[in-house]
Amino acid sequence: MMRIYKTDSSGVLNNLDHVEENTWIHLVHPTIEEIDLITTTTNINKKWIVKVLDESELSRIEYENENTLIIANIPTAIDNSKKNKYRTLPLGIIHTPKYIITILLKESKLFDDFENGNIRNFYTEKKTRFTIELFMRISQGFLYALNEMDKDIKKQEKVLAKSTKNQELLAILNIEKSLVYFIGALQNNQITLEKLAKGTVLPFFDEDESLLEDALVECNQAIQMANIYKEIMASTTETYASIISNNLNVIMKFLSGITIVFSIPTMIASFMGMNVPLGIFSSNPLSFLSLVLLSAALSFIIAYLLKKKNML
Repeated sequence: MMRIYKTDSSGVLNNLDHVEENTWIHLVHPTIEEIDLITTTTNINKKWIVKVLDESELSRIEYENENTLIIANIPTAIDNSKKNKYRTLPLGIIHTPKYIITILLKESKLFDDFENGNIRNFYTEKKTRFTIELFMRISQGFLYALNEMDKDIKKQEKVLAKSTKNQELLAILNIEKSLVYFIGALQNNQITLEKLAKGTVLPFFDEDESLLEDALVECNQAIQMANIYKEIMASTTETYASIISNNLNVIMKFLSGITIVFSIPTMIASFMGMNVPLGIFSSNPLSFLSLVLLSAALSFIIAYLLKKKNML
């Protein structure tokens, strides 16, 4: 899918049906025809678009003639039916003398504020500022995803405290895996931002410097938060693995105690059912009741002793 935007002199973002100078071309999982159209119109390398559509691409900067490719990594949920199944996807930002092109493999809420006109002083011709704003939104997206993970971690902790299954523990491990992806992506984004800060990649203006500093702060904050959560998850996983094992031991101890208690009546009934002389029990009309009471009394005594020794 391809969308073309351009801001007018009053800062209003307009959706166009053709490419003009100083337009923003937004590609989301583009077709071969759209890729051919854009590469022909803007004179960019077709391989750049193909690279960005590879999920494994990492954040970096490439140059060719007067064109610059900036790849950043953004957070994305790979399964909306389950929480915290986050991974990262590459976002391509191509600067040319006349256009700025963004490329994504799938739709992202990252561009909602831009497309809805919620960004102050946003102009498609200000390509450097637009790129920094994107990095700012990317870091904020990581922070939002980390906060969602934190909420789910707290919910999982309550479940794990009483759990005897591995399913809840696997959910925690899945969150930890997402954190590993996040840390790697954020660190690569930080390196890319630091290269941009040198002013040798894109032309910088005074008004862009403070915005770039804010973007670096947001990125660094997201890295620190992800590292903190990763350390918490590592200790949490180990702790709750021990808790699950202990919960299973408690259940096994209880079942063993119950088996011992109920084996008493079974043992007495087995003895009385033997084909041997039983003396007064064979002719006494109250013998069955006596055996039931004896079995109940012995079972109660055994249960009391097991409970007293914390074995039941």
